[in-house]
Order: sequence, then structure tokens, then C-alpha cells
Amino acid sequence: MTVHGGSGGEYKDLVVFLAAAGVMVPLFNRLKISPILGFLAAGVLLGPDGLARLADTAPWLSWLTISDAGQIRSLSELGVAFLLFMIGLELSWERLKSMRKLVFGLGLTQVAVCTVVLAGLFMVMGQTLVSAAVLGMGFALSSTAVVMPVMAERGRLGGASGRTTFSILLAQDLAVAPILITVTVMAAAALAGATPAGEFDPSVLRPALLTLVPAAVGLALIVVLGRLVLRPMFRSVAKAKARGQGQEMFVAASLLVVVGAGLAAQAAGLSMSLGALVAGLLLAETEFRREVELSIEPFKGLLLGVFFVGVGIGLDLDAVAADPAGVFGLALVLTLLKAGLIYGAARLWGVKNRTAIETALVLGPAGEFAFVILGAGMVEGIASPDFTRTVMLAATISIFTIPLMALIADRLTRVAQAAPDLPSDALEPVAADNQVLIVGFGRVGRLVGEMLAEHGQSYLAVDANASTVARGRAEGANVFYGDAGRAEMLQLCGVDTARAVVVTMDAPAKVDEVVRTARGLRPDLILIARARDERHAERLYHLGVTDAVPETTEAALQLAENTLVDLGVPMGLVLASIHERRDRFRALFQQAMPEGPGRKRRVRALHSTRRS
Repeated sequence: MTVHGGSGGEYKDLVVFLAAAGVMVPLFNRLKISPILGFLAAGVLLGPDGLARLADTAPWLSWLTISDAGQIRSLSELGVAFLLFMIGLELSWERLKSMRKLVFGLGLTQVAVCTVVLAGLFMVMGQTLVSAAVLGMGFALSSTAVVMPVMAERGRLGGASGRTTFSILLAQDLAVAPILITVTVMAAAALAGATPAGEFDPSVLRPALLTLVPAAVGLALIVVLGRLVLRPMFRSVAKAKARGQGQEMFVAASLLVVVGAGLAAQAAGLSMSLGALVAGLLLAETEFRREVELSIEPFKGLLLGVFFVGVGIGLDLDAVAADPAGVFGLALVLTLLKAGLIYGAARLWGVKNRTAIETALVLGPAGEFAFVILGAGMVEGIASPDFTRTVMLAATISIFTIPLMALIADRLTRVAQAAPDLPSDALEPVAADNQVLIVGFGRVGRLVGEMLAEHGQSYLAVDANASTVARGRAEGANVFYGDAGRAEMLQLCGVDTARAVVVTMDAPAKVDEVVRTARGLRPDLILIARARDERHAERLYHLGVTDAVPETTEAALQLAENTLVDLGVPMGLVLASIHERRDRFRALFQQAMPEGPGRKRRVRALHSTRRS
């Protein structure tokens, strides 16, 4: 990036962006406004239609503006790729299966109906069939990056509206790749038939589809190489991390996968975003999925911020000022029409009225993929550039209205945080709910898991040793790789809904770390931990475990029991004395437990567990 004169140097635009991320986004957070809107506002303010207009009269303002919008747009493509990679990581078969009725029923119905109706509206407005189809597909999608944080801030994610909204967004995310491929086919058809831009000749469809053969071969190679390379590569990285080489190894490997898959897809004639999505889907099948998700999260958020800054920069205020009624009117019409279609689809699939209203209003505005799809349509020459830019202006303005739409939905519905009102057949339980979380899956953790399974108790295990995880998964165990000492990892493993956490590692310091983290997240959690000896057990009770099991004490009691029985002492007397001694040790250890309501609650949990 070359910048001349008083514009601030080669890296000035990067400094301006980081300043916006460090100042404007926290400001929006303090005002309880989505940080995505902060990035959009930063793009408008710092772009050529913002403070840059005053740079001629106040040259020092050149230090506060972004002068190379093209460089920002290049970085924003990485942001979209990272978003799709994260979506791929979340699209596990279990998650799709548990939500299949809403995702593949309501969600895909919404995408199809909105695409057809909006395309029809654009044709009425004078667009050709192909151009209208691209515009309809682009505006049919909503903003995952803005809607989900807004729903989370309002406490809606756990309720019926949250699940319905997420299901539709998930279906839209699944539709992105087919839509991008469709745009490519339309462009190839137009080129093969030598038709004017925006027109379509069905007779050239077959040759156009044949032009996608190299892309299909490239996509197949990405899938095959991913299956062969990803698991061994991350297993090697995990072993290096275990030798103390740091978290940066995982970060570097994750960045390599996203960027490498994106560039490979581009080389095959596909979009970078599609390659990143495929990479995410492949990694979702491995035991490293959760650790990769944690490693990539900060970069995804920052690069997605670059994307929205680029969108804000692209908001041509002169064009809006030239026809404010047309731009704002188009944004209003498209948003309300789409919201009405989503409401109708939701009611058709049995969603209750209040939930359908809230879902429709927050999903009515356009989304971030509108700019990707509409931009692809213009690049391919099949979407009318002038009208598409107007639609993109309307889409940008509509995104700014998402928090307002959520507030309107709240006022209209007065939805309380109560029991879900979805149809019963759509409320299948999430796989990670009410499981026992086992931290450490060595010999002890594996035995605990086997005993839980034998008694019909589901569990999820996490271990920081890649070889241990590989062996467990080869045996069919539900075990993942990750560091359970991190609060984020425990939350990804479902600690918020876990019935209990069992810490089985043989490293006392690490056991203490996990116990401290888990107890901080869930004061009411049943927490059982393996202790090295009596002193370690006392320390664990002080940290708040429900029960601690010291290795040396249990081993000594087992040896004493076997010795007494072999010497001819009656079994009943031996077992009674062993239980008495075990209870005596436990009473001594529990004296280290802190006083207060937490102690009483944990002791009651311990007693009720033993009685059961």
C-alpha cells in the first residue's frame, strides 16, 4: 500500500483501522450497541465521504482517514473467509440433525421464497431475469454477524425466537456456497452464449456447466487433501504445544488452513470464502475443532471488522443525498417485504405468532453476504452496476436498523423469558445438554467414561494430549482435544448445562486450575476431582470441589482391604471398617472447604449424589 505526501505513511490506514477498533467499538459497547455497527460507522466516518472531505482545508485530517479503500476491501475478503470458516466449524452433523426441521424446513423455505419474490419485484423495477435473480439471492440473506450479538444482548438466544432465528441463519449460511456457484454458472452461461449482460439463454446452460468441471475437480482435491492432511497436521501441532512451544502454534496452523484453503479455491475458479467453508467443515469432524475455534476467534472478529469498515467506506453519501427518498424507500420496502415473507414462512411451519414476529423483524434487513453476492454479480457482469449499487446502499442502511428492529419486536411482542412456544417436534434436545464433562481421558478418565456409559449417562471428555484423544476417538469415545483450564474451552464443552464435571488428570497444578475455572463459571456445579494425596485433597476442598478422591488414600485403603480379607477377616467387618475410615478422611478434608452458602450447597449435592 503506497501513500504519498502528508497522507501519513505506508501503514497509516492500518493504524487508523486499529484506532477505530480500539476506540469506536468500545464506545458502541458502552452504549449497548452492536460493535458491528461501530465498524460500519467507522467506515462511513473515516472514508472518502466522511472526514476525508475536509482534508483539503485541514491537512492533519489525512492522518485520521482511510485513503486506500482497495486495500481495506482486500483485507475484508479475509474477514468473510474467516466468518465462513467459523460457520463450517459449527456445522456438525449432530447440530444439524437436532435442528433439522427448522433448518431444512423453515430456513430453506425462507431462502427460496424470499429469493423468488424479491427477484420478481426487481424484474417489475426493470431488471433482467438474471440480474433480478442475483439481487434477490443477495437480499434474501440476513446478517449473522449483527443479528446474533443483538439477540444475545437482549437475552433471546435461549428462547424460542433465538432458536428459530439461529435455524434460519444457519440455513442461509448453508445456502451461501450454492448461491455463489449459481452466480458463477450464470456468468459462464452468459459468456458462453455471448448474450448481453443480465440476459440468459437456456441453450448454453450445458456448456456453462461444463466450464465448472475444473472448479469441481479443485473442490474435490481440497476435500481429499483436507481429510488426509488436517488431522495429522494438527496432531503434530498439539504434540509440539505439549512440549511447551505455546498457543501460537495452533494459531499459525489455523491461519494456514483458512488462507491456504481459500487460495486453493481461488486457483480452482471458486471463491476464497467457499474454500474456507469447506476447510471448516472438514475440521469440524476432528477432535481439534474446539481448540481451533478458540484460536481463530480473535482474528475472525478483527478481520470481519475490516469487512464492515469496507462496507461503511462503500456507502456513497453523495448518492444517498442525491436520491434520499429512493434509497431509504427501497431499503424500507425490501426490509418490510422480506420480514413479511419470513413471518408467513414461520407461521406456515408452526411457529407461534410472537416468535414469528420477532424472528421476522430482526431478519428483515440485509446481511453481510449481500455485498459478497451482489459484488460477485457485478464482477461477473451479470448484474446491472448502477442499480446494484443502489441496492447495496439500501442494504447498508438496512443493516444499521437491526438493533432498532429488535427493539420494535420487543415492544410489539412483550416477549418474556419463559418456556419456549415452538411446536414440540421442533424442540429436540441439543446433544451437549445435561452431559457429564470429563476433564482428562487417560486410564482414569476412560474408566469413568465407561462406567457412566454402562449406567446410561452421556458424557463429553476433553484432553490436552493429542495421542490420548486419538486413541479415545478410535474407540468411539466422545472426546475432544483442548485445554480445559481455559474458561472458553469449558463453555464450548457445555459446562453451563453439564450435570457434573469430573477432573481426572494426574497433574495437581492443572487439576487446581481446572477446578478454579469451573467453579468460577458454575457455583452450583457438582465438581469431583482426583487428588494426589491428602494435602492436595484439602486444597481442592478449599477451592470448592464437591468431592476430592486422593490417590494415596484410596490405594492404601484398597491394599488394607485385600490384606485383611486374605488373612481371613470376615468381609463384612473389613468393608465396614474401610467405609468408616474413608468417611473419617473425607470429614477431615471437608474442614478445608470455605464457610458460607456455597459450602452448604455443595455438601448437600454430595450427600444427595451418594444416596442416589
